[in-house]
Amino acid sequence: MHFLRTGKTTPRSISLLFLIVLATISARGQNKEKTSDPAEPKPPAVIWTDPGNIARKDLFNGPGSSENRPKLPVKFLKEDKHGHNSKLDVEDGSGQRWRAKLGIEAQPETVATRLLWAVGYYTNINYFVPDLEVDGLPTHLKRGQGHVVSVDHLEGVRLQERDKKDEKSATWNWKHNPFVGTREFNGLRVMMALISNWDLKDENNAVRRGKHQEQWLVTDVGTAFGASGVRMTEAGSKNNLKAYESSKFISKVTPAYVDFNFPRRPPLLYLFALPSYIHKIQPRWVGNHVPRADAKWIGSLLSQLSTSQIEDAFRAAGYSSDQITAFTKAVQSRIAELNNL
Repeated sequence: MHFLRTGKTTPRSISLLFLIVLATISARGQNKEKTSDPAEPKPPAVIWTDPGNIARKDLFNGPGSSENRPKLPVKFLKEDKHGHNSKLDVEDGSGQRWRAKLGIEAQPETVATRLLWAVGYYTNINYFVPDLEVDGLPTHLKRGQGHVVSVDHLEGVRLQERDKKDEKSATWNWKHNPFVGTREFNGLRVMMALISNWDLKDENNAVRRGKHQEQWLVTDVGTAFGASGVRMTEAGSKNNLKAYESSKFISKVTPAYVDFNFPRRPPLLYLFALPSYIHKIQPRWVGNHVPRADAKWIGSLLSQLSTSQIEDAFRAAGYSSDQITAFTKAVQSRIAELNNL
């Protein structure tokens, strides 16, 4: 261009240069817009899936099946210091990582996931190991030392698969979520009452995003098969056969809805820790005013489970033969109440 060669500037040349710069910026902006990839669409959110033939489900191995059982022994990775229960991260012989939970919740959580999965709800994959050999277990655990039975051996461990493909991306709220009012969500409320999983904190719920769907699940169901609410002691609150057998299941039935005796108010002593008391009574609505038709619907799914299937769920969690029989009868009694509505 002449004005660039001579170095002379004129109003006309300045205007022309300005137009060239504008055109260049515009072209770059257009090229960027054309080459940029559109945002990936959000996968659909799901809280329940058709369970198929419930009567043929393997409740001993659960959602992970027999093929995904951990390859024992496992190798110690680290101790997890979060949450109420003692937990470790371990790796099995195939390189699969697992979260090992120790303590009173290990058994009931193993059963609860199998019953939820059997009727179509999303759950974690877990297995119970009565005596777990852990290579490289520290000589002293900060939280789980009481479960060390011998060198490199832990008693009563729930192993939960840690899957990198479907990471927990968020938590969800019982009262405010896209499924409120649906039959599937109301069925989940009934399931919490059926297994007496009273610790309904939002942080115990997970949104697990995969490539094709966003699964909404209750990821921590360890406070199950005991009382209908927190009691004075941990042993009286969860994994307690007598408390589970003696707890009333349904408290009120009307033509339109059902009230469950769940979750119960905590003992009055909790008033001295008022924030904790308030936190525990807030979810009481979960067991109240469940549409009768929805309660019958989930009952019809549960009724397809045979006695041996329910026994298998408790057998998978290492209960004694007497406990398996008694827990199974108690669960079947609650299922019968749903189907008699």
